Amino acid sequence: MNGKKDIDPASEDLREDDLREDDEVSLPELETEEGPAGTLAAGRTAIARFAKTAPKAPGVYRMFDVKGDVLYVGKAKNIRKRVLNYARPTAYDARIARMISATVTMEFVTTKTETEALLLEANLIKRLRPRFNVLLRDDKSFPYILITSDHWAPQILKHRGARTRPGHYYGPFASAGAVNRTINALQRAFLLRSCSDSFFESRTRPCLLHQIKRCAAPCTREIDFAGYTELVREANEFLSGHSRTVQQELASAMDQASDALDFEHAAMFRDRLAALSAIQSHQGINPRNVEEADVFAVHQDGGYTCVQVFFFRTGQNWGNRAYFPKADRALEPGEVLGAFIAQFYDDKPPPRLVLVSHAFEESELLADALTTKAGRKVEVSAPQRGERKELVAHALANAREALARKLADASSQQRLLNAMTETFGLSRAPRRIEVYDNSHIAGTNAVGAMVVAGPEGFRKNQYRKFNIRSADLTPGDDYGMMREVLQRRFKRLLTENPRPSLDDAAAAVLTGEVPEADDQSYESPWPDLLLIDGGQGQLKAATDTLTELGVTDVPLVSIAKGMDREAGRETFFMAGKSPFKLPPRDPLLYYVERLRDEAHRFAIGSHRARRKKDIREAGLQEIPGIGPTRKRALLRHFGTVKAIERASLPDLANVPGINAETARKIYEFFHEQAAR
Repeated sequence: MNGKKDIDPASEDLREDDLREDDEVSLPELETEEGPAGTLAAGRTAIARFAKTAPKAPGVYRMFDVKGDVLYVGKAKNIRKRVLNYARPTAYDARIARMISATVTMEFVTTKTETEALLLEANLIKRLRPRFNVLLRDDKSFPYILITSDHWAPQILKHRGARTRPGHYYGPFASAGAVNRTINALQRAFLLRSCSDSFFESRTRPCLLHQIKRCAAPCTREIDFAGYTELVREANEFLSGHSRTVQQELASAMDQASDALDFEHAAMFRDRLAALSAIQSHQGINPRNVEEADVFAVHQDGGYTCVQVFFFRTGQNWGNRAYFPKADRALEPGEVLGAFIAQFYDDKPPPRLVLVSHAFEESELLADALTTKAGRKVEVSAPQRGERKELVAHALANAREALARKLADASSQQRLLNAMTETFGLSRAPRRIEVYDNSHIAGTNAVGAMVVAGPEGFRKNQYRKFNIRSADLTPGDDYGMMREVLQRRFKRLLTENPRPSLDDAAAAVLTGEVPEADDQSYESPWPDLLLIDGGQGQLKAATDTLTELGVTDVPLVSIAKGMDREAGRETFFMAGKSPFKLPPRDPLLYYVERLRDEAHRFAIGSHRARRKKDIREAGLQEIPGIGPTRKRALLRHFGTVKAIERASLPDLANVPGINAETARKIYEFFHEQAAR
């Protein structure tokens, strides 16, 4: 025993006791003899070289591999101390050893405080997505409810993104569905308008929402300014947490109307009270003493991690969402949770209280960082008793259930991938499957589509569409479209991520530059299997294209529909094999059909979007005197270019902004076109 501690340098809970100010590690103690490139010794030597110039201030450090890709982003109170720990001849786990071995260069950014370093670290991790960090996979913004304040008749609507529009924002909600349900109930309770300002200004009579008692119709002055302002006040009061006060006011108004024998108004107040009760019943569990909090619970099993997040605002449960962050299996729940929360609030305002299921050492630092970000006190707590503990326990139970469903799905998915391996003669179960399809109408607005699937299902953030650009293609040439799509896809792949030879790949695994095949943290951009929609002709076109590019080791399967294009009668084509079919009820057949149908759906959707854009731009832009403003007015009035083409001269003249002369030009343009 030499008395030295084994320190995990990548862990963010490194204590100052591990390296004291007067216990600076001298560089001669570190490994200075550089071994072969890509080895642990070479990585330590490279880190030691950069440690000589590393600052002693708080900040963030980044580790890069030979390609310039970021391997890891970390923060430290003293950057030099933290970096020196990576260069120590200490026993590391496999993950840290691979990270050190792959490191060839480092960069440092200093900050004024460790709190600022934590915020910067979270921002860089989300932006750079380093392979060895805990990564928040789903970082979509949350929806809010907005009651505007820039119009005399405020509007209630769903909002995402930056809060640039004046008004009151309430949220976050866990999903768009939760927001929509709440807005529908709020409309019944407070009769606020949801229409746009332009629609509002153009109304001459109440719309359907007024008829079904979901809007007070301020557009046509069915309610005066004072009355609508009172409705807006009540809605803001309710969403601000004063629901009981609002309910008491409505109940009192209902009783007064009933006593005055004004049963029509009494019934209106009764319906509004019922709508408020419906809102509260949809919230699930509602805490008694917690006004504003986010609850985080983490559960690990089977190499996966689930973080369940519940949102409580104004004493009401506004939904929950399950996350499955990318994290190394060796990390403890508290470590994952701390890294996850820091990234989670990178682009979201934190509440006053954050409850967590597992304590972690940097909770106080995280609380300081969130306090700095929010501009008010934020508490991070792992409760041990009482109502707060019950909320965390409820979130933890949901995390267990969500992860159990995830594991069940993963197990089923793995069985399908194993069956695919055996059926198609693959060397291993595919981790990345790319499916290609084309969509067009008589060759116009042709679009190629690529969808990606793997052990965890569809990876929608990696879908790609290809607008067919070749001018020499014959309209409707499916083979030519497939060749163009594959050429563009694999030329770029070869340029950005050259595929190593078998010997180079084996060496990369040994040196740690690329992890082993069973390491779930590594995602290669190269597909293990290509599926294309078509028959023998599409297979030959695709095979020839890949061969020309020098890509000969990616398995390729073509899927042809049956004679009647019915699902279940598909024929599979592979180079060097006779065409074959799968049994009608084979689960693998259903899985392949699902992959193909997803590619077909994505291709058709991309084609329709492109065609819609072309339809809007075609024709109208060629008419003299029709600019963007008049084009929008015409499309808003008629809906489609086809309807404009069929419109009579008087109908065209009735469009706001279109005078008689312009209407005549539009009418003559379309009718002259038809006569040609």
